[in-house]
Amino acid sequence: MQEPQAICGIKNKQRSIEHLFKGFTIMSGNVLQHLKNRRTIYALDRDIKLGNDELVSLIQNTIKQAPSSFNSQSSRAVVLLGKHQDRVWEIAKETLKAIVPADAYPATEAKLSGFQAAYGTVLFYEDQDVVSDLQEKFAPYAENFPIWSEHSTGMAQLAVWTALAEHGIGASLQHYNPLIDDKVQAEWNIPASWKLRARCLLAVS
Repeated sequence: MQEPQAICGIKNKQRSIEHLFKGFTIMSGNVLQHLKNRRTIYALDRDIKLGNDELVSLIQNTIKQAPSSFNSQSSRAVVLLGKHQDRVWEIAKETLKAIVPADAYPATEAKLSGFQAAYGTVLFYEDQDVVSDLQEKFAPYAENFPIWSEHSTGMAQLAVWTALAEHGIGASLQHYNPLIDDKVQAEWNIPASWKLRARCLLAVS
């Protein structure tokens, strides 16, 4: 079974906004259409034609090209497939069962089981060590770097979601942080400096 893939940002001093869409324009030349194709898919399953290595490479390269303030490349991602996909949603079930009223939990469990049926989950993080380092280096802008970090993860998520749609892979963006953060961090040995921002579910579109 393939292990979860940790993807870190890679610095590139000669990047520009155009690079965000470079891979998309090569495919059809219609960026707007690709953005239109990006939509939330709720009927999730595991019938994906792209191989695991290709899938991880697509996500990695897309995040690499996503713009970030001061070229910080603070966005990180962990790709969970196979047994890891099942486990991350079991963690969500265990966590929510402890806080959701008993009479309401069956509906919550059914919803989470639907998410668990997806092919995989991409966990989007922002590296707070990168943010802190920039705050120290550029003190006059210190209060803005956490905000700009949120901008970076938003752009990375949109870029990945759109790239997936171009390959016939649907997605659904979910947020169960901070409820599950500590358990997920311990389960996959996620660096303490990484702050979980979102989960992207993968399925056929």
